[in-house]
Amino acid sequence: MIMPVTTTRISPDWPCQVKPPGSYDWERSAARWLRELVPARYGSYPALMRHPVLLARHAQLQVQQEVRVARTALQTARADLPRLGMPESVIEHTIKLYAAELLQLQHIARSVRAVTEVLVEHGGGR
Repeated sequence: MIMPVTTTRISPDWPCQVKPPGSYDWERSAARWLRELVPARYGSYPALMRHPVLLARHAQLQVQQEVRVARTALQTARADLPRLGMPESVIEHTIKLYAAELLQLQHIARSVRAVTEVLVEHGGGR
C-alpha cells in the first residue's frame, strides 16, 4: 500500500513522540501524547478519547494552567521560601528548577498548539 505524501509542513515544535502528519497512525500517536499531558482520570471520558481535537483543547488548557503555576512559583520563591525556613542554597536551586520547568512547559505549549493546528486541519474533530 502506498501512503499519501503529506503536504503539511511540520513545525519545529512538533513533538518527537508524535508521528508526522499523514503518516500511518499519526493521529493515534498524537492522542497518546496528548493523553500524557492531562490528568489520568480524563482517560475515562469517552468524548475526549474519541475526539482528538477535544483532547488537544483540554491539553492546551492544562498546560496553560501549569505555565501560570510555574510562573507564580518562580515569582514568589524568593519571598516565600525563607519564611518556610529554606536555606539560601535550597532557594537558589528551587528558583533554577522553576525557571527550567517554565521553559519546558512553554515548549510543550508550543508543541500542543502545533499538534492541535494539524489535527484541526486534517479533520481530527470527527
